[in-house]
Amino acid sequence: MPELPEVETVKRGIADFIGLSRILDVKIRNRSFREKIPDDFREKIINAAILGYRRIGKYIVIELDNALSVIWHLGMSGRIKTLPDYPLELEKHDHVIIKTESGCLVYNDPRRFGLITYTQTDELFSFKGLKNMGLDPFDEKLDESYLFNHFKNKKIAVKVALLDQSIINGIGNIYASEILYAAKISPLREALSLNSKECAAIVANTRIILQKAIDNGGSTLRDYHKPDGSSGNFQSLHCVYNKTGQHCPECKCDVNKSGGIKKTVQGGRSTFYCPMLQK
Repeated sequence: MPELPEVETVKRGIADFIGLSRILDVKIRNRSFREKIPDDFREKIINAAILGYRRIGKYIVIELDNALSVIWHLGMSGRIKTLPDYPLELEKHDHVIIKTESGCLVYNDPRRFGLITYTQTDELFSFKGLKNMGLDPFDEKLDESYLFNHFKNKKIAVKVALLDQSIINGIGNIYASEILYAAKISPLREALSLNSKECAAIVANTRIILQKAIDNGGSTLRDYHKPDGSSGNFQSLHCVYNKTGQHCPECKCDVNKSGGIKKTVQGGRSTFYCPMLQK
């Protein structure tokens, strides 16, 4: 699933490509996603001009000049492609094509776990996917006190707590492992065991890791590509994710004795960590 850096990269990619142009046409080939695309989606957004773009957690929001906003979530395998004009040949999973004055956006989603819909802009945070959203990782309100207060009563593992979108939004499985490695905190610890200093380390490293990932266009592991079709580069900078049995960058242990980076499963998701450095 695309996480915050990938969604931010996609948002910037489509904003740079079509800018504040007008929507000329919408073709919907399949409405069956996580939620059905509204029957009136086309008529609601056609001829509207784009006023701006936002990322809220893992959602892309496109504000229109008719008091509506398009809400887009890429789900597990969705991607948005940018093309100069309507494609001569559509790929199998090209489900939605939005033609603008500046080019086309093509929504491709093999597993159809994504979402594309609209809402009144002034009711944006009443939309059910957004109304219980936690703080953005780059929000200045996110500090050690905020995190400590949200973790202090949680008996769940800190890795699982980091995936709770009602606390911090946008962090997914890849970056939770990388953040905890950078903070030198074991993902196996209960969230309530962390002190203020450790919470401060998580906050600081969350911003560092996510910004590095954004700067490198996100992580391409399976389905994710940038809107222009190119791959992200941050996967080459992963320290622990998907590196079972390998040395981590800071460890000098004998992997034949230590076993190197460990993999475990938490909340149904794979977690990677270095037991020598993360305590």
